[in-house]
Amino acid sequence: MTKVKKNRVLLVLLLWIEDSSVREVRMPEIQLGAHTVRSHGVKVARTHMHDWIILLLLIVIEVILNVIEPFHRFVGVDMMTDLKYPMKDNTVPFWAVPMLAIMLPVFVILVYYFIRKDVYDLHHAILGLLFSVLITGVITDAIKDAVGRPRPDFFWRCFPDGKRVFDPVTKDVMCTGIKSVIKEGHKSFPSGHTSWSFAGLGFLALYLSGKIRVFDRQGHVAKLCIVFLPLLIAALVGISRVDDYWHHWQDVFAGGLLGLTVSSFCYLQFFPAPYEVDGWGAHAYFQMLAESRNVNPSNGSNVQQAELESVYVDSQHCRELSRVNTHDSSPILEGTNGRMGY
Repeated sequence: MTKVKKNRVLLVLLLWIEDSSVREVRMPEIQLGAHTVRSHGVKVARTHMHDWIILLLLIVIEVILNVIEPFHRFVGVDMMTDLKYPMKDNTVPFWAVPMLAIMLPVFVILVYYFIRKDVYDLHHAILGLLFSVLITGVITDAIKDAVGRPRPDFFWRCFPDGKRVFDPVTKDVMCTGIKSVIKEGHKSFPSGHTSWSFAGLGFLALYLSGKIRVFDRQGHVAKLCIVFLPLLIAALVGISRVDDYWHHWQDVFAGGLLGLTVSSFCYLQFFPAPYEVDGWGAHAYFQMLAESRNVNPSNGSNVQQAELESVYVDSQHCRELSRVNTHDSSPILEGTNGRMGY
């Protein structure tokens, strides 16, 4: 009887040791070092100086694309049937699009910076966001000018008095309206409001996915709700363009697809995929840790050492938990149970 009690005590002790080892692997979120704007901001910005120059070039191209005249597609008499929707004001005005697509994500990025003090994340998140929006804007306006698809309200833009005038030979429209209004009427495909919204808010959704670790296999649906919220806002912006008769549904669909595609490419340029173990940080941050460890292998700080090694801690944790959940006990415990003859 005494031997059985000793075996039970040994079993409890081994279980406690194994549980402690698993908890050691399941470390809390690592503490980042002091990488602030003041200490590392200039260095990071200089490293990506050429990227900021390209951003300025994209702004210039975007301005040029908005100035040039779009292609004036042939619009015959029969085609006017689907282009006679009434002219309405924008539910989401033009100035609100940059607020939603740029300022809202920047606000979230700044909040995260003040919590974690990681200038690498701050710089690369803002740079990736601006690239996402500006590349999307350039592609969108280039397609707008090349396609020249009339908007659903093109009839009233072309003939504000309602009196139709067509060329007697070609049967093409001969607009009598205001030139600037007519010019805007030839920019239906794709939707700029939608593409900009999905470019900025799509980037924000990916950013939040990495930060709150949506794909940690823990089954927290509340995290998905947080990620879907920016996408819902972008979708509502696109729907408003159809409701206001500024765009056909195909314009909105193409704009949303374009914005999501570009935002995904731009995000992955600076951050790992959100489902990866190190999806919470920027590529440059982990590269900096690796380089600092190679340069100062003996004098490296404990914080950087812990950060670098903990990049893989989640994967080790997953393997450890899988092993624990698959077997009721470890091989050591199984051997102990066999000897006890329960």
